[in-house]
Amino acid sequence: MTVTVAPTAGAAPKPRPGGGVPPVVLALRRFPDPRLTGIGAGLFAALAMFLLACLDRLLLGGSELVYGLLFLPVSALTALWVRPADLVTAPIIVPIAFAVGVIPVAGGTGGFGGQAMAVVTALAVQAGWLYGGTLIAGLIATVRKVRQMRERQRHLLRADRAARRPRA
Repeated sequence: MTVTVAPTAGAAPKPRPGGGVPPVVLALRRFPDPRLTGIGAGLFAALAMFLLACLDRLLLGGSELVYGLLFLPVSALTALWVRPADLVTAPIIVPIAFAVGVIPVAGGTGGFGGQAMAVVTALAVQAGWLYGGTLIAGLIATVRKVRQMRERQRHLLRADRAARRPRA
């Protein structure tokens, strides 16, 4: 069953700027699109989480909720910005970055042993955030890899068709 709606008199559809692309997509295209190596993505994630944890400790006294919430977008950006050849590293990098960043938030006392015990406790208590961010990075990397494989398949199919065409 199809429903057709008659256009109202004098109402022409307004063309979208950018050739029919929604404004949200246009806004997202303006963001940077870096391609980091596996090591670069690891350094980005670890440095970002450490700096965000220090900022969290300074402004909010080391709120675990804020730290966990900040970890999710860092995980997503890491998976989005790693280059296609290093996609497998994204879900490996983000838990390490979480552990690096939890050091300032853990707030241990009593020397190295107290600090180490606070970090281990914080990792255990915040395992939900850790798993969530790792899952986000893994899903994004998987989707990117599947899209990359499909694009390569299409490219090979086009090349095969072009090779089979009779020459004029």
